[in-house]
Amino acid sequence: MTSWTWSKAKRSSTTSLPTKVLTPLTLRPVNSNVHSVHLPDGAHVGNLKRIGAIWKFKAVGYDADGSVVPGGGPFTDRHNLQFADPDAAQVSAVLEQPGQVRSAPLFFAR
Repeated sequence: MTSWTWSKAKRSSTTSLPTKVLTPLTLRPVNSNVHSVHLPDGAHVGNLKRIGAIWKFKAVGYDADGSVVPGGGPFTDRHNLQFADPDAAQVSAVLEQPGQVRSAPLFFAR
């Protein structure tokens, strides 16, 4: 199994997985329907995309050559989680929860 170490917006192959992601994650608007999601060091880990009225988290990773791996990265098990709004605090809290959390009502609580 390959794991990742972050270096700016790219990552390289290593032998161990990160045990915990630092908070808070940040959101950067790309356009009215997309926000990119970043670790505190600026590494890109995914996007929030508005699909209809729902915001979905799309995990993004990078291979050793720096090529984009859709659905990859440290949040691959969180790919397609749904949110009501692009809220950095909520996204940070949900993505840091252990295990696979996919229950939509949790993410729509205000």
